[in-house]
Amino acid sequence: MTHQGFSHIGLSTLDLDNTRAFYEGVLGFKPVVADTITIEEGGHLRHMFFDVGGGQLITFLEPNGVPDGFYHFAFEAGSTAVLAQKRDELRGKGVETTEIVDHGWARSIYFKDPNGISLEYCCIVGELPGGDKMMHGEFTVPLGALELTDTLTKARSAADRSKPRV
Repeated sequence: MTHQGFSHIGLSTLDLDNTRAFYEGVLGFKPVVADTITIEEGGHLRHMFFDVGGGQLITFLEPNGVPDGFYHFAFEAGSTAVLAQKRDELRGKGVETTEIVDHGWARSIYFKDPNGISLEYCCIVGELPGGDKMMHGEFTVPLGALELTDTLTKARSAADRSKPRV
């Protein structure tokens, strides 16, 4: 596998408006995309990306009617062809991945490491939306595509169950 660095780091926030005020107004990072992710099973996430320089982004997700806490690291894939190749390589190594998720301006696959940490390969397709369009994107995904679960606890529980009892 070739590596191209980070695409973005995703963090949860309980108040996206205050988060934006801080990262834009105090730190001076430019917001580049804001959208709403509707969850098929119900609820939604408000989602905003900031350009932190060097082609890297930081994103915040505000949960509304879905489990709190969504932290992930997204590696840069470079293109949709490479994204599909990464998915196939990971699956070939026994790693469960999502299908390619279409975010409109980007494409991603999601998977977990052995500790239950959510990881992503992502690539931007075309230009980032500009003006009002930037701030009003919307798409729908199943909850499983975002893996909004307490995966670390589940991984730890599975590890505990596999240990021999004394």
